[in-house]
Amino acid sequence: MGILEVFRTNPIVAAVRDVTHLDDALAAPAAAIFMLTGELLTLRTVVQQARAAGKPIFFHLDLVRGLSSDKAGIDYLSQEVKPDGVITTKGHVVELAKDSGLVTIQRIFALDSLAVQTGISLVKQTRPDFVEILPGIVPRIIPLVVKETRVPVIAGGLIHNRADIDIILKAGAVAVSASKREVWYINYTRSG
Repeated sequence: MGILEVFRTNPIVAAVRDVTHLDDALAAPAAAIFMLTGELLTLRTVVQQARAAGKPIFFHLDLVRGLSSDKAGIDYLSQEVKPDGVITTKGHVVELAKDSGLVTIQRIFALDSLAVQTGISLVKQTRPDFVEILPGIVPRIIPLVVKETRVPVIAGGLIHNRADIDIILKAGAVAVSASKREVWYINYTRSG
């Protein structure tokens, strides 16, 4: 099953900021895992754990210690660690990761209108597989990014409950990422 199909089945992604919370993310009904932490020596083990739990896993390359985001580092990640994909705020990293066969998520911050327009321009240039917009509780930005980029949107940040998820999905996002562990345990399907 492709990542988009996984999100269509269950749109909740566990965003893990502390490796001690990985077991919770693996046990939760959340459909996928975004690792917002990590270090080079443990990446392969984390991927093996995610595979055993049947969850796609993505590493935020800007936050992994000991891994360079140059071509050699990304090739190593792709060929040796083998996650499902990567998250980054950097356009050149999206391009390198795509060349290495990884699913790419371009993270943009909707801090103000200039940041949104800069993010849209970057997405149009790099053509990632997904865009993650933060904070996710800004649902009126989601349709704009979807329309302008034609790239599936994941909304993350400040998501606390099912009502937040409903609003975000109705605005056009394909998934939500949340670091709040209670959200990981919401048993959410598209039917409701």
